[in-house]
Formats: sequence, C-alpha cells, structure tokens
Amino acid sequence: MDKTLVSRAQQGDQAAFAELATANYGRLRSLAFGILRDRTLAEDATQQAMLDAWRYLPKLRDPARFDAWSYRLTVNACFAESQRASSWLPNMPIDRFAVPVARDEIGTVADRDQIERGFRALPVEQRAVLALRHLVGLPLEEVARTLDIPTGTARSRLYRALQSMRATLRADDRTTSASAATTTEATP
Repeated sequence: MDKTLVSRAQQGDQAAFAELATANYGRLRSLAFGILRDRTLAEDATQQAMLDAWRYLPKLRDPARFDAWSYRLTVNACFAESQRASSWLPNMPIDRFAVPVARDEIGTVADRDQIERGFRALPVEQRAVLALRHLVGLPLEEVARTLDIPTGTARSRLYRALQSMRATLRADDRTTSASAATTTEATP
C-alpha cells in the first residue's frame, strides 16, 4: 500500500481517498462476498466499510497498516449486515464472478454446491476466519490481528469451521449414498 497516498487521504485529500477506494474496492468486496455469500449484502457491507474508512481514516495511526485495517472494517460491516439480514436463504445463487467456473461434469457442480451449503451453515465469525485465511491468504496471526482476537481464538475458529464443513460434507455424502441405494433398489 502506498503510505503517501494513505497519508494524503488521512489529511482530507478526497482525490487520494478516491484512488484508495478504487484500488481496494474489489478485494474488500471479494472478502465481503466470501463471508456473506450474498452479492447484495456484500455490496452493502463493502460500501459501509468504505464509508467507515473515510470517516475513521484520520484515526489510523500507521498508514502501513491500511490493508489490515480495511479488512477489519469490512469484516465488521459483514457482521453488521449478517445481523440485519432476516435469514439466510438456502437457495441464493452463487456469485458466478467470485467462484471459478467448472469446465467439467455435473460432479464438480455438485461438489461446489455441497461446499457452499456447508459454508453457509457456519456462524459468521467462523466464515470471517475462513475467508481471511483462505480467500485473502492472510497468515493466522494476521487474521487474529485483523479481527482483534487472540491467535488461539482464530486458530480455534478455523479448526471448528473446518470440522463443521467436513461434518456437513460427510452428512451430505451419506444422504446422497442412501438416496442412490434407495433408487437402485426401487428400479426393476
């Protein structure tokens, strides 16, 4: 991150902030979508994070920490959006721009759908840790600093999220296997 640009924006330079916002909007929106799994909620959270960045940027002590600070603002906005949302809709479409398009058979689509269902079942705090760690690629210590939680808590949330995802995938596999067995038995 260009510390000079951040410093100029901290001093109220609107053009500098516009440049920062333009340069960072995509990565923050990707993070928001990674946590919320809903395009509209992710847009709202990203816009709120940008408003908060403009509002609180003068209070940022170290311009070199702008990236981590903006991730934190985005995660906080995602938490607020998830609380505002009345419920998670189970059949919301996957954002086709955020997920790589599979070029092979139906099995890959089914696998992706299974993973999506497992991810949606996680609490938003676990989603945030997974998204920062695996979508953004932050080391666990940086994830903890970004979320303002101890590293052990971040590690625990990541572990529990992965365990929940595995359990969901295993349960889906058992259900699919049972359905296939029932269908095979019913066919003459």
